[in-house]
Amino acid sequence: MTGAPIVELKGVTRVLQDAVPVTLVQDIDLVINRGEFVSITGASGSGKSSLLYLLGLLDLPTRGHVLIEGEDTAGFTPDHLADIRLAKLGFVFQFHFLLPEFTVLENVTLPMLRLGRLGEKEIHDRGMSLLADFQIADQANKRPDQLSGGQRQRVAVARALANDPPLVLADEPTGNLDMRNSEIVQAIFAELSAKQGRTVIAVTHDKDFADSAPRNVHLVDGRIERDVRR
Repeated sequence: MTGAPIVELKGVTRVLQDAVPVTLVQDIDLVINRGEFVSITGASGSGKSSLLYLLGLLDLPTRGHVLIEGEDTAGFTPDHLADIRLAKLGFVFQFHFLLPEFTVLENVTLPMLRLGRLGEKEIHDRGMSLLADFQIADQANKRPDQLSGGQRQRVAVARALANDPPLVLADEPTGNLDMRNSEIVQAIFAELSAKQGRTVIAVTHDKDFADSAPRNVHLVDGRIERDVRR
């Protein structure tokens, strides 16, 4: 950790306004610093994914404030929030959501093309470098359906890192994998924090994955029951 908060929640509550309102998370105060690897755990329905989506600006609080690198995002336009997600946040989900019509390399380079900061050759070279980091450069020209589940998830992690985000958020990243591939993905996330200095926040039901994180935030009924650093 460098000490500076990368994301902070202040008094955050999210209520789903349905016929019968449902409180997803309630009165959350949370500070996560640069370089931390944090697992978020709790029973089904405890608010884990809701909390992650709020941290990643994929959902907005009903009350409270979400700060990214000290900047309060309250009142930001949808376009501004999308720009922050594209430039500063990387997302990995249980189901990889790779685009089947594109090659592995094209899937990884899409975020760079959208951001528009690099030239064509730089984008290609960075995409290949990321695939090489995860030992799947030889799969660059294949389609996602030609890969194993573990390979697809590694491609998803590479895509999440395309724009060099300081914050990576993952929702059950090992939930669809066998034990061996779960261990590989677990090691990748640990390295992102320990060796690359990225902040990693992962929702998980996987006890081994949760225990590999130096910090655990455990939710019960939409509230933080404990916040433990190991």
